[in-house]
Amino acid sequence: MAIMITEDCINCGACEPECPNTAIYEGGAEWKLGDKTFGLEDAAPSGATGFAKADFFYIVPDKCTECVGFHDEPQCAAVCPVDCCVQDPNNVESKEQLLAKKDYLDSLGR
Repeated sequence: MAIMITEDCINCGACEPECPNTAIYEGGAEWKLGDKTFGLEDAAPSGATGFAKADFFYIVPDKCTECVGFHDEPQCAAVCPVDCCVQDPNNVESKEQLLAKKDYLDSLGR
């Protein structure tokens, strides 16, 4: 399952540089997948919607692998001072699916 950032986010930015998949974006920022740029209102290629936020950092579900293949735990959650990086119940994936997503992101160059 992907990680999401709750409204408790204090916009400290500690999570963003820790993400090996560049899945974390500052509130209001457009996000990228491969060579395509998406806006806040755009659905992800997977169909995920409602994750991009204007007011605080957010995680793109199509790019989040919970750090599987990189670390033993999600690094955003490990460094978050207010514990607002939590499992996203709307984007549940198995370890195998997360590893396949990592391979796909590797092929795109992130």
